[in-house]
Amino acid sequence: MGRLKKELEQLRESPPVGVSCWPDGDDLTSFTAVIIGDDTTVYAGGMFKLEVKVPDRYPFLPPKVRFLTKVYHPNIDTLGRICLDILKMTPGGSWRPIHNLATVLTSVRLLLEHPNPDDPLMIDIAADYQLRKPMFDATAREWTAKYAKDKDVIPAQPETSAKKRTLEAGDDSVEESEPAKKKERKGGTNSDSEEDSD
Repeated sequence: MGRLKKELEQLRESPPVGVSCWPDGDDLTSFTAVIIGDDTTVYAGGMFKLEVKVPDRYPFLPPKVRFLTKVYHPNIDTLGRICLDILKMTPGGSWRPIHNLATVLTSVRLLLEHPNPDDPLMIDIAADYQLRKPMFDATAREWTAKYAKDKDVIPAQPETSAKKRTLEAGDDSVEESEPAKKKERKGGTNSDSEEDSD
């Protein structure tokens, strides 16, 4: 768990471009991630939500990652499963313990930008990509607009305890300062009226 805590800290302080990831509560085996579609692709402006499950033997086993947001892509099936080497163990895959969550999510975002129709999960979508590219582009844009631009795609991220303490302290200071301000205004009014009466 020590390694995961370090990875989480890195993801908070310096996340990869177009990627955000946070734990589901205090559970460091379950994460939510969001990938933002690159502006130069058919997924531009889309916010794609993913589920990340970390096994007990991580990093000797890769995390399990799937899309929760529907996406029209030859390497992502209807259940959100992803065909990507880094998510598989050798000899069929390329996962190594040196990899981490940031590496995985960056690789997923790159796959979103650059589909691999030669190793598809969705054969019909791969055919559209290779043989009917305008049709593929139109459908991918339509799905992105329909499923990946909903304001509910990204839930509010949990606040850190330090941030909550700061906000709470700020609220208290506001509450305490209001009576003081009223007293000052009241005092100023009285002094003005006294000067007028003189």
